[in-house]
Amino acid sequence: MRVLFAHNAYQQRGGEDFAVEREIELLRERRHQVSTVFVSNDDISNMSRARLAADTLWSSSSKRYLKERLQSERPDVVHFHNILPLISPAAYYAAHSEGVPVVQTLHNYRLLCPNALFFRDGGACEDCLGKPVPWPGVVHACYRESRAASGVVAGMLTVHRFLKTWTEKVDVYIALTEFARRKFIEGGIPAEKVAVKPNFVNPDPGPGEGKGGYALYVGRLSEEKGVGTMLRAWELLGDRIPLKVVGDGSLAERVSGAVERSSGVEWMGQIPGEQVTELMKDAAFLVFPSTWYEVFPLVIVEAFATGLPVIASDIGNMSSLIDHGHTGLHFRPGDGEDLAVQVGWVLSHPDELSRMRREARAEFEAKYTAEHNYERLMEIYEMAAGRKMPKEDV
Repeated sequence: MRVLFAHNAYQQRGGEDFAVEREIELLRERRHQVSTVFVSNDDISNMSRARLAADTLWSSSSKRYLKERLQSERPDVVHFHNILPLISPAAYYAAHSEGVPVVQTLHNYRLLCPNALFFRDGGACEDCLGKPVPWPGVVHACYRESRAASGVVAGMLTVHRFLKTWTEKVDVYIALTEFARRKFIEGGIPAEKVAVKPNFVNPDPGPGEGKGGYALYVGRLSEEKGVGTMLRAWELLGDRIPLKVVGDGSLAERVSGAVERSSGVEWMGQIPGEQVTELMKDAAFLVFPSTWYEVFPLVIVEAFATGLPVIASDIGNMSSLIDHGHTGLHFRPGDGEDLAVQVGWVLSHPDELSRMRREARAEFEAKYTAEHNYERLMEIYEMAAGRKMPKEDV
């Protein structure tokens, strides 16, 4: 199969960029012909605000370039990941005009929410869900804390809803969880066009033994990630179990302050993925305190691959990804006291924690291996090809 991947990379590499790379490697390992159209948000610094706003709505240059690539390479499917702001929805029209099936992976909630997170003022927010014009996101300056920037994104969403771009120019959407699928259907995407395929881990790191005697956090240090909740829990836990924090972000100073006040918290900053894997193998459990819905936290699946249970907020996708009492535990979102209670329970039930390690690894083997993911991806491509439109002039 010939597949063209299109992705607008972020300035700060994150889980979405890694997921794209893994999917490309997965296909190439199985002898498929994969070509790419990659652009980077690093290029935004050279653009005027007016040009950036125009390209977010409709990038003629992106459409023209993609059409040329499609005509020369004739892929069987074009697979989009992030398209904003530099690729833009205009790229769908290029593929549609060439009769090439379009698959779009939904890595965030951008089609339903200007800031893509369903998050505002420290908690989940669905004020824009289902609204033809997502005006609350503009009023609250949800995108980059700017009403002007939020207005651009809201305008793009509104225009393309009116043009039926989201419902008619994409053959199959990939939601990463059933929870996310339901949200997109609520937001107006036809149910028959939304398939579920999670992210995956490849290569398989193998299970660890969890003998390091510490808890682990891996992720961005930011408000929506629940870092404050986690630090509050460790204020209560004291030195009962050390917490190793991996990552960086806007709350770095707060984490640094916690390190100075308590010997139970260690901040390791950004470290290579191989070191993170080794930390996971030795950790007792992963802490995942996010207060937003999280489309698909790749770190949870990476933890399961090493047999690492997860103590996570009982909200959104985490409610279903973690099976309470089997692959980890839940606590009330934003409640540091409840997180401390759950950690205390784990520490006093070592046999239960050992069982959860085995069940976490079994969950990975059942759902998140490369082979399972490859089979599902091929099914989705076949679904898209079944809806393939004849070539037309657009």
